[in-house]
Amino acid sequence: MKLKLVKISAVFCAAVVLFLPCVTKATPVGTVDIAQVGHGANDIMQIWAGGQEGIYGYAGVYMLEKTYGTNEGKIWPDGPIGAYCIEWAELSSSNTLTYDVVMPQDGPIPTALLGGTMGLTKAKYLQELWGRYFDPSWVGSGSFTYQQNTKAAAFAAAVWEIVHENLPMNPLGWDVTVDGSPGDRGFRAEYFGTDLANYMLHTLDGTGPRADLRVFSYNGQQDYIVLIPEPTTIALLGLGGAFSLLRRKKRKSILYTKYQILDENQVSSIET
Repeated sequence: MKLKLVKISAVFCAAVVLFLPCVTKATPVGTVDIAQVGHGANDIMQIWAGGQEGIYGYAGVYMLEKTYGTNEGKIWPDGPIGAYCIEWAELSSSNTLTYDVVMPQDGPIPTALLGGTMGLTKAKYLQELWGRYFDPSWVGSGSFTYQQNTKAAAFAAAVWEIVHENLPMNPLGWDVTVDGSPGDRGFRAEYFGTDLANYMLHTLDGTGPRADLRVFSYNGQQDYIVLIPEPTTIALLGLGGAFSLLRRKKRKSILYTKYQILDENQVSSIET
């Protein structure tokens, strides 16, 4: 059955929650001009977070289009980049904006929802999660298998759990099905892939590989976490293998997460 979804003009990582900005000044290591242009592997997930109750939306990969960069922002070649949303109360933008590139521990910004940036411990959890479980085949604009969509969505839930929940005593304390933080902070999800998300989180014991990540941050728009591309990829682009590498890059860039609010009619049409 071919399903049709009504296009929503405002795209969210999750619900929009109104907060007064509480900006923590991070030291940018560069800038990138990017716009959100699509998504890759994803699935529907029900979420409780940011003061919202039971919102249905897409959990998966955000595709960004980069057109310019400065300093570390030049590391990513112009073109498609895969990324994960890391905050709930900010809109994504299809317009090209100049984002700061900051270290992962310095995001997300603004910090009103979380009471501060994520910090070094959470950043290390994200680096190991990415190093162990990220699959570059989730990134791109083509079709994806059931397994790819399920794993990409579970990975997204694990990212949100790390960023939005209070730190547990040990990795076994992570649980995407339970909101363990007071007030509007915290995160929980209902999804058949939550066991996979929790498995990923429970294995983060500090012994796994750690990916080299950065945050693209724009105060007033959704922040993203991204992977620094491999040096060999950058070198090949510099040698002019643009066409062949562009297809590779769609699969080897960075994982992202897309969240888009659905109303009850849309949910019913999907379930039908």
